[in-house]
Amino acid sequence: MRSRVLARAALVAFGLSSGIAATAQTAAPSAEKLPAFPGAQGWAANTPGGRGGQIIKVTSLAKQGPGTLREAFDAKGPRIIVFEVGGIIDLDGESLKLDEPFVTVAGQTAPSPGITLIRGGIDIGAHDAIVQHIRVRVGSIDKPKFSHEDDSIGTVGGAHDVIVDHCSLTWATDENLSASGPRFKGNDIAEWRQNTSHRITFSNNIIGEGLSYSTHPKGEHSKGSLIHDNVTDLLIVGNLYAHNYERSPLFKGGVHGAIVNNFIFDPGARAIHYNLAPLEWGERKFENGQMVAVGNVLRAGKSTPSPLAFLMIGGDGDLEYYGKDNVAVDRIGNPIPMFGRYTTGPAKIIEAKQPMFWPAGLTALPANKVERAVLAQVGARPWDRDKHDVRLLADVAEGRGEIIDSEAQVGGYPKYEETKKPFVESDWDLRFMTPKNPSVLDSGKKARGT
Repeated sequence: MRSRVLARAALVAFGLSSGIAATAQTAAPSAEKLPAFPGAQGWAANTPGGRGGQIIKVTSLAKQGPGTLREAFDAKGPRIIVFEVGGIIDLDGESLKLDEPFVTVAGQTAPSPGITLIRGGIDIGAHDAIVQHIRVRVGSIDKPKFSHEDDSIGTVGGAHDVIVDHCSLTWATDENLSASGPRFKGNDIAEWRQNTSHRITFSNNIIGEGLSYSTHPKGEHSKGSLIHDNVTDLLIVGNLYAHNYERSPLFKGGVHGAIVNNFIFDPGARAIHYNLAPLEWGERKFENGQMVAVGNVLRAGKSTPSPLAFLMIGGDGDLEYYGKDNVAVDRIGNPIPMFGRYTTGPAKIIEAKQPMFWPAGLTALPANKVERAVLAQVGARPWDRDKHDVRLLADVAEGRGEIIDSEAQVGGYPKYEETKKPFVESDWDLRFMTPKNPSVLDSGKKARGT
């Protein structure tokens, strides 16, 4: 029975079984239209990542040096990063920078317990990048209060055609998962959008337990996802947002993106919100944001105040909004308002009768199926979840847990023994980094430490 459960988890994780916006593929499409991987969605769905490039094997859990993930990130040219080692990479406060384009980071290839980064995160400044099945647990990094900030994963600069899929992102002291870059680089709105993050997909990730009163210089900073001004062609699909004070997600001024089939549990003051901050835009002409939200579920928890709304607006810029089949309830299942505001500025929500855009090929699940589907397939290595993902998902399912200030409140940084296993190219479809047989995926929990 266990082997069948693990095999199904593996199929779902790679979009080959029933799941959010994923359809089984019986034959590979033509080469020029290959998806990043089966079930890839959004405007970045056809990025090749590192397809066709060299295979770089990570063989060391050191934070830098030969055989490390940092060395693989810094390598030039198309490349597929695979892992012959499993365990903890302690970044010791020095986040990784991924600036070289055409790369696939295949955390699914690691031996159990997979790859977990602690005490640092990943900044993606490259284009055509795919990151899958990695855990990032930033934490307070032994820093003094209000002195340091890190995303778990964020796109920066002009990153584009980027997919972050099936990752577990927790305990950030800035955002758990963000899309950012220079907001006003260039002479007009077209150049602003071209020069910041665009064509980005965040799919099937755990985005949770952002640390509230920890090391961020501004104080409270438990945040899910910040989508910075003028980011466009963004898809946020099939993710779990859990125990974040706000930004699940936040669209800043002029953002254009779709929020589909996400499960938001136990938000604090705000869940989904939009805010064009006028002092940040100065004398520039305000641009309307555009948000399409379909089939999302919001469920209040212990940290959720009352009243709360599904979508709240602040600032001075308007939001064009299309919403369909979204469910938002309090702790006992009563509906909560769909709209609210949290500043007294002139911003308004302009409801549209039709979606302003929709990613090609995306089929949304009905909202009443979203909670189950998300909990079944979300996060890194669903066939081989670590104890923190198991705990978080169990708490969400049962309505437990709360916003935290420190990783110590939920058991502290994980400690796993290093594991080794050779990477065998013939076991994998290198076009998509999917296993030819689910039994290839390592779920050797017997190797676990505590």
